Amino acid sequence: MKSQFSFILFLCLVCSIHTIAQDSTGRLKDSTLANVVVNSQKRAIERKADKTVINVDAFISSTGSNALEVLERSPGVQVDNNDAISLKGKQGVVIYIDDKPSYLSGTDLANYLKSLPASSLDKIEIMTTPPARYDAAGNAGVINIKTKKGKTKGFNGNYNASHRQGVYGDIRSSLNFNYRNKKFNFFTNASFSSGQNFSDLDIARRYRNHAGEQVSSFAQNTYNKRWYKSTVLKLGMDYTLNKRSTIGFVLSGMQRPSTEKRDNTGFFYNAANATDSMILADNFERESFKNKSANLNYRLQIDSSGRELSMDADYIRYDMGADQLFKNASVTAGNVQKYRDELSGMLPSFINIYSYKFDYTHPLQKGLKMETGIKTSYTSTDNDAKYFVTEGNVTSPDYDKTNHFIYKENINAAYVNFSKELKRVSLQAGLRAEQTISKGYQAGNIQKPDSSFKKNYTNLFPTLFASFKLDSNGNHSLNFSYSRRLDRPYYADLNPFVSPLDKFTYYAGNPFLKPQFTHHFELTHTFKNNFNTSFFYDHVKDEMNETIELSGNTFISRTGNIGKKVIAGFTIDGTIKVAKWYNILPYVEYNFRRTLSRLYTETIDNQGSVWVFNCNNQFNFTKGWSAELFFFYRTKMLNGQFRQGEMGLINGGVKKKILKDKASVRVFVQDFFYSRVNKGDINNLKGGEGNYHNVGDSRAIIIGFAYSFSKGINADRKERKNGADAETNRVKN
Repeated sequence: MKSQFSFILFLCLVCSIHTIAQDSTGRLKDSTLANVVVNSQKRAIERKADKTVINVDAFISSTGSNALEVLERSPGVQVDNNDAISLKGKQGVVIYIDDKPSYLSGTDLANYLKSLPASSLDKIEIMTTPPARYDAAGNAGVINIKTKKGKTKGFNGNYNASHRQGVYGDIRSSLNFNYRNKKFNFFTNASFSSGQNFSDLDIARRYRNHAGEQVSSFAQNTYNKRWYKSTVLKLGMDYTLNKRSTIGFVLSGMQRPSTEKRDNTGFFYNAANATDSMILADNFERESFKNKSANLNYRLQIDSSGRELSMDADYIRYDMGADQLFKNASVTAGNVQKYRDELSGMLPSFINIYSYKFDYTHPLQKGLKMETGIKTSYTSTDNDAKYFVTEGNVTSPDYDKTNHFIYKENINAAYVNFSKELKRVSLQAGLRAEQTISKGYQAGNIQKPDSSFKKNYTNLFPTLFASFKLDSNGNHSLNFSYSRRLDRPYYADLNPFVSPLDKFTYYAGNPFLKPQFTHHFELTHTFKNNFNTSFFYDHVKDEMNETIELSGNTFISRTGNIGKKVIAGFTIDGTIKVAKWYNILPYVEYNFRRTLSRLYTETIDNQGSVWVFNCNNQFNFTKGWSAELFFFYRTKMLNGQFRQGEMGLINGGVKKKILKDKASVRVFVQDFFYSRVNKGDINNLKGGEGNYHNVGDSRAIIIGFAYSFSKGINADRKERKNGADAETNRVKN
């Protein structure tokens, strides 16, 4: 596997060196390419002073993909085996959709992004140092996903359909429509997907006595097959009241039912590694997820000097639920049944979010500009979990797992930001203040008492950005940025009760979680707005991360403040124009991290480094043909108690424009060598250790069709930023 990735990397380096052979006019000396015709197309990656912009349609790999898969192929972004998104080695990325928080995180965020087809996306903006206008949440930064909106007067849109076939298959389709005239702008996005996938997970656990000797072990295999459907609908309208003011609304909804069947087989071994007993589990879960939201917005250009104000009001509602059934049986090595039981659960959950935001921009003298604003949001969550256990045909409530958790939170914020443009220097400084008021209530039952907690804290979050052009032509520039950011706990992580994943794996909440704070420094050199070399340093206090506690034979997973972390490293990325028909987009990342913590009874002092390489090769041929070859490789990585194994993949495909370039057909292969394997070790456990190996339906062929239609006159439509905030990115199953 390493040799495959080394070969692709070698090709990238050879092609980079080959650019030296070009003459001063940019023409290759090899005359065999004289008949190649270059088709104009949007740059795949645009690098700006404060962000990196990914143009989704410029990648053939977008065919049949979803938003999470597009993010995974973006420079600096990684998605781990739990679908957690990280940026430059840090988790805690806040995801925005059309400048509006996605209101999700954890499993729900991943599933939402999986249900959003890449064909409905326009671009992705990656910001490691967002300005004070953005919420302070997200210690790794902000990723803003912009969906397609028409920019022509009249009627325009596009339709996309694809079929993906791996071990199982799925279908995805989307329709984007826009109509504009002088007063009205109406837009809608609709998508549907349906299919199946799987994961095949092996976990090995070893148990030791106080002397460190292995006394038993447990090997477990879980085959999880999932059926899903997803429907997403978004529509909105802007109305121009007069030449300076616009009012608009956006309505959206999503429905995502799914069913999972997990076949679980486990073997207990004694100290001599002989089979002691076997566990058979048949687990079933039916999930529902419904979301609806409404946004009302108003924008006023006060005068021609640039004075402007905008207001947004948002309401978001989530209805989530799961019906679970766990059937467990244990037999001895001689096939004698030891016990049989059933555990069933009903887990409805409701979340309501209200938000109001006001922003004002005011130009001052001598090119100085001030931006200021306020925001308030209110969130309430209601999680009512009821569990029942059946033994010997007798069913009774399981009060150890049954719980009712109610959480309410109010965040108030204000910010001010100043910016100034000089001949060779751009300066920006901002300060944001956020007050968080929260309270949680855990209803008791006949076995456990009520409990509650309250928190009230206020923090300041400065940001600083400076850009210097080092020469008169602007070929070399130097950018420095600093920000202080935080991550608040997911709502579900504050729920103190435990819930089962299977008989030997439980998830537990932690009402004592504190927010984590990060100081981020970054220095970037940019050459011709094309090549970036960045050096970064992060200091994280009270880092929140998954922890594993060994209790008897059971692994208990909960989020904890594991201590402090330091991350330092560099990245190199750019675009290499090998020929007019061939571009290479390489990305190299190195980071060193150290974690200091005392976790349960163990002291953690982990340090290590990780390398990340990815390379996208883009080919643009004659007669509407183009192709793409992408590879990714990451070395082993330390993350708290986990040592994640190396991972890589290679993708590739071709595209052909048809119907006078109004349509295209694409064929794309994901994970050629079936090498996207998530594996690793679990360390720093008192009384044992473990490792895991997980594969999914990652190797597949995708066939896609896209058609664009329009009738109108090109006209710019200024994008607007909507209101609600990043605290709602913390919804989690």
